[in-house]
Amino acid sequence: MNRQLVLDLGHRTARGRTDFLVSGSNAEAVEWIDRWPDWPARALALWGPAASGKTHLGHVWCAVSGGELIGPDDVRARDAAELRDVNPHLFVDNAHALAGDPVGEEALLHLYNYVLETDGALLLAANEAPSRWNVGLADLASRMKALAGAGISAPDDDLLAALMVKQFQDRQLRVGEDVVLYLVARMERSFASVSGIVGAIDAAALERARPVTVPLAREILENIDE
Repeated sequence: MNRQLVLDLGHRTARGRTDFLVSGSNAEAVEWIDRWPDWPARALALWGPAASGKTHLGHVWCAVSGGELIGPDDVRARDAAELRDVNPHLFVDNAHALAGDPVGEEALLHLYNYVLETDGALLLAANEAPSRWNVGLADLASRMKALAGAGISAPDDDLLAALMVKQFQDRQLRVGEDVVLYLVARMERSFASVSGIVGAIDAAALERARPVTVPLAREILENIDE
């Protein structure tokens, strides 16, 4: 049996959720969440690629602040005062989806102004920095450019390996160090790729009733590349 991979990588408990793994690619974002409520203007933005942990960190903040997650459709459909009455601390996931939409931009501007004017707090998660959004509403653009926050960059090898180990463990798969290191050395360098590879290996191992080995990992990678 291959020995299980052990990484000396920092982590944090996600307040009743699975551990959030910390590395150089996301440390600044985690630090901002840990600084709550010591934010410059009770508003903050987190941005980064898909599956990079923005939503996870948003849930961590909600647990600490007592806040609530909402989406772009909530912002468009519900009045700012109504949302603020439901919860003074709001986490808007996929907030970038409001940019470029006149109705969405107007709604986000009203929400931003109202929440901050009434001593609430706002956390935005997006695929890129709000200062780079294609915003047509001048007042919203100026606020987004001034918004404090942090980006999550592409994962380093240690974080990729740790995420892979964690996701294999979540699926109750015993995987050796040789398999993890083989995959990390050859896979696409992205958070989303980890989930895709682990899911494909899990399905193949279950279907064939065989352990996860380097030959199986090689086959899965080749299929994904094709």
